[in-house]
Amino acid sequence: MRQWTVDAFAAAPFRGNPACVVEPFERWPSDAWMQALAKENNQAETAFLLRTADPARFGLRWFTPGREVDLCGHATLGSAHVLMSELGADAEALTFDTRSGPLIVRRAAKGYEMDFPADAPRRTGPVAGLAEALGAEPAEVWAARYLVAVLADAETVRTLRPDIRALASLQGEAGEPGEIIVCASAGPGDPVDVVDRFFAPGCGVDEDPATGSAHCILGPLYADRLGRAAVRFHQVFPGRGGDIETELRGDRVLLRGQAVTVIESRLRMAP
Repeated sequence: MRQWTVDAFAAAPFRGNPACVVEPFERWPSDAWMQALAKENNQAETAFLLRTADPARFGLRWFTPGREVDLCGHATLGSAHVLMSELGADAEALTFDTRSGPLIVRRAAKGYEMDFPADAPRRTGPVAGLAEALGAEPAEVWAARYLVAVLADAETVRTLRPDIRALASLQGEAGEPGEIIVCASAGPGDPVDVVDRFFAPGCGVDEDPATGSAHCILGPLYADRLGRAAVRFHQVFPGRGGDIETELRGDRVLLRGQAVTVIESRLRMAP
């Protein structure tokens, strides 16, 4: 069976966030087999698809090298890209049934537009050990699925060298332990509104290059802060980085980005 590696939230190869996408199954393999393949791939996520009677609807599950996760934006984008660009799906929109409910991906003028649930964060107090683990004092701390540390400026975000092991045990009021967004308003010369990074040792990923689920949180936060629905983000990552545009629509957030196939491979084993 075939598998593709897709750079998501990227307009060119070797940018954005790589995801492995396995061709659709007729029935789910065992959890143990999917977890073993995700560990073998050693990418932030491996996406597994399930065919349904509707050619525009698929089951979708995501595994990191360490565990199954409830929501993954870049591997959803990669899955839609494989179905539309590699396997010839001609639908204008695809629906994925996931642990986070139905997720819809549409073709867009440039790339794809994903319709995800918004995860508006709430302001919280300081989290013990967070400043020490980050190596910078947050100006604000927010919480939703992940912790959000708003830093003083974009340069601090770019140059941050956190203690990953220390971050792994931090949770505060967030839903997931060891998964922390850092962000700041972009500088005057930046072509975006916000720069951010995402550290996720809690799910086996020290730092993620481009994270859709994190922007389900950041989109509402900065839409409110900037007073407009659409916000442009650049997720900083050494040598890569991803570009994500969000647009808040009620309790949903649209995530826009591009994707590029970099590898097509063939698995020499069956589930």
